Amino acid sequence: MTDRIVYKILTDDEHDALTRMGSFSGSPADLADGFIHLSAAGQVAGTLDRHFSGKSGLVLVAVDLSLLDPAAVRWEPSRGGQLFPHLYAPLPVGAVVATAPVARTAGGGVSLPV
Repeated sequence: MTDRIVYKILTDDEHDALTRMGSFSGSPADLADGFIHLSAAGQVAGTLDRHFSGKSGLVLVAVDLSLLDPAAVRWEPSRGGQLFPHLYAPLPVGAVVATAPVARTAGGGVSLPV
């Protein structure tokens, strides 16, 4: 894939842990699956709808893939055969290039921080 910037949706507590600890090992779902689930820009709204519907206190973290070990990132089929970025290592805070509270646009999309 060619996306350089991908996104991770975090709870406020997870975001606080990332900034405090300097890395993020994953949400309960990530830990159960053995990798950190990420989304390309065009996948964020669908990920929010499917996994975070009705939840508040969410933070969208923009991750620069060029700042991660390339061997730790795999684009693998998931929802409907779409390729999603999966991180097989902790997410270092140094790879985070922007953060913003999750905000929906009037049309139902998501305002991306980058």
